[in-house]
Amino acid sequence: MGATAGAVWGRAEQQDFRSRVRGTLLGVAVGDALGTPVEGLDPDGIREAHGAEGLTDLAPAYGRRGAVTHLTQLTLFSVDGLIRAQVRRDTGAWHPPTDLHRAYRRWAATQRDWGPDLRRKDDGWLAREEWLYARRDATRALLLGLGDETMGTPEAPKNPGERGPEAAARSAPFGLLVGWEPQLVAQLAVECAAQTHGHPTGYLSAGAYAVIVHGLARGESLDGAVQHALALLAARPGHEPVADALQHALGAVRQGLPGPARVTELIGAGAAEGLVAAAVYCALVAEDVRHGLRLAVNHGGPSAATGALTGGLLGALHGETALPPAWLAELEGRPTLLELADDFAMEMTQGPALHGPAGSSPGWLARYPRG
Repeated sequence: MGATAGAVWGRAEQQDFRSRVRGTLLGVAVGDALGTPVEGLDPDGIREAHGAEGLTDLAPAYGRRGAVTHLTQLTLFSVDGLIRAQVRRDTGAWHPPTDLHRAYRRWAATQRDWGPDLRRKDDGWLAREEWLYARRDATRALLLGLGDETMGTPEAPKNPGERGPEAAARSAPFGLLVGWEPQLVAQLAVECAAQTHGHPTGYLSAGAYAVIVHGLARGESLDGAVQHALALLAARPGHEPVADALQHALGAVRQGLPGPARVTELIGAGAAEGLVAAAVYCALVAEDVRHGLRLAVNHGGPSAATGALTGGLLGALHGETALPPAWLAELEGRPTLLELADDFAMEMTQGPALHGPAGSSPGWLARYPRG
């Protein structure tokens, strides 16, 4: 698999890339936090709880405003795993799915343990962030898929019947590998999704979503990025439900004013392909980030996942400064999100200066151990 090229990074390009990385990670988290308080409510229940316009602002969940779920937690560990893969490459070991599996296993430990175990020297800094040890309703598929050392693969996936949206919702960081070819981004996202979501629509939806984010992070339009994803999907067995859902989302844009009924229709049974399609639709019709995210959560489906998927798209498309500041101000874990985003941007643009044949930064290897 390819690595991000070093020669293309002028100062302006680095700043734009960092803004899109920050925007993507913060967008996932803000969408997750906005949708969480209305998770499981139907539109009537949302209006009853939050007024005629539905949910328009952050609301309390898990005892605070701006709380995130396992979807954001796992997205952070996706980033951690990608950085670790780049750092380990110097050793001659280059198999990113294994590094991602180790990262997801570190997340799984946060769902079992009371807090960080400082005896685990290879954990790195992210697994020592105490706020990540909050249990936020992780699904059975996630806990089972990551419950032992055996790594699922597309050929022998974990949970072969599982087609939920959780694997797609942690896949935005794969799209930030802007120096990789799109087919390699898709392959990595698919391989990592199969570690927990083994149905083809579960892991192919993750691949399609990562490719769409990849196109946006490289400056493509959202429509163009979706067309790229459709073209890449076409060669993969079992792609038809995912492709049909994305085509449905593109067609829905021309079918009248956006509203909860349209989003609910796209989501369908709540499987991964429906939520990715709904996120694409919400991002396409969004007047701005706030409007797109409100549309993504005010319906009868899985609001946190739809919000997270939509937020990742809008953040990659517009960068961090387009996100609503008042929502960011209350967002749980924002310092960690920003620190990790900046580390990822630095690794991808200046990795050789941090570790390599000429020498390595001890501080960097303490944050992202090679073990």
